Amino acid sequence: MSKIIIAIIGCGTIANNAHIPAYLANPDAEIKYFCDIRKDRAEKAVEQYGLGIAIDDYHAILDDPEVEAVSICTPNNCHASIAMDCLRAGKHVLCEKPAARTYEEALEMQKVQHETGRILNIGVVNRFNTGVNIIKKLIEDGELGELYHVYASFRAHRSIPGLGGDFTTKAVAGGGALIDWGVHFLDLVMYCAGDPEPKTVSGQTYSKLGRDLENYSYLNMWAGPPNFSGTYDVDDYVTALIRTSGPSITVNGAWAQNIGVEEMYIDFLGDKAGIRLQYGGEFTIYSAKHGALLDSTPKYTKTNHFQNEIDSYLACIKSGEKLPSHIDTVILTSKIIQAIYQSSEQGEEVSFLKKEVL
Repeated sequence: MSKIIIAIIGCGTIANNAHIPAYLANPDAEIKYFCDIRKDRAEKAVEQYGLGIAIDDYHAILDDPEVEAVSICTPNNCHASIAMDCLRAGKHVLCEKPAARTYEEALEMQKVQHETGRILNIGVVNRFNTGVNIIKKLIEDGELGELYHVYASFRAHRSIPGLGGDFTTKAVAGGGALIDWGVHFLDLVMYCAGDPEPKTVSGQTYSKLGRDLENYSYLNMWAGPPNFSGTYDVDDYVTALIRTSGPSITVNGAWAQNIGVEEMYIDFLGDKAGIRLQYGGEFTIYSAKHGALLDSTPKYTKTNHFQNEIDSYLACIKSGEKLPSHIDTVILTSKIIQAIYQSSEQGEEVSFLKKEVL
């Protein structure tokens, strides 16, 4: 069978660390274009990987009938427009998370996907994580009994990325810690819990520690260095309670907090057993039997979840299978994130049942 011709749109960190290596490792894929508005990045990719054409305008990809699929690895403000243009040009799309800056933009993307019939998957890579899928099966098999609550904590001491740049500019990113880190945690929880329908959301976001750019203290900065003349108008802390048709969900997340302890874990609480998942790592099952308290840390063969994601994307292009990362499923996470921001702005709970989410 012929190879699927791929274009990479956006040649930054996530493209080089995840998408490009995964395509190169799959015998069914061939990268034809590296595209970035900073053409030097695209040219560097061509030189580094020894293949492809460097361009700085993705519209050239739209007019090339050889290109069957794209990976969008740009800043969030470009996701919707580029994805919709590619879909209308007949290309399949894998768009990095979040789907878009807002729920409204995500709905527009979903509408175009339905109109074109092309694939639109979102880069919620935890849905392709081996350990996460084992947890999902354990929950489905009733090993935890009734899953009644899930708690997610994604808190770091001083980890604001690229202070004053794209990550901390709402017009570009759509938000801060919630939309950047929280999207992964919320989507993972929704996936393992069977994507239950949200009912109400009460949330509060804070923009505190990064607002005084020049006096923000830190040890290191990913996506840096800081731009002191730039913008900081996003959240660096979020807390929320989500009621769903399944378990209730609480989240506490921080890019930056005045507590020098990092917490990156999710607790799944059932009436028969519970699971603590260390984000990106192993998980422990806690239970009780015959008057004894038991805990175990399962051992299993780990696989690269980014490779699994790309392999599944390429496979579904050939098979037509609808993946768990399809926009029709993942858009629910966008809706919840929007509701948290809305609840914080309005200072009150918002209801999905009353259609209060904008």
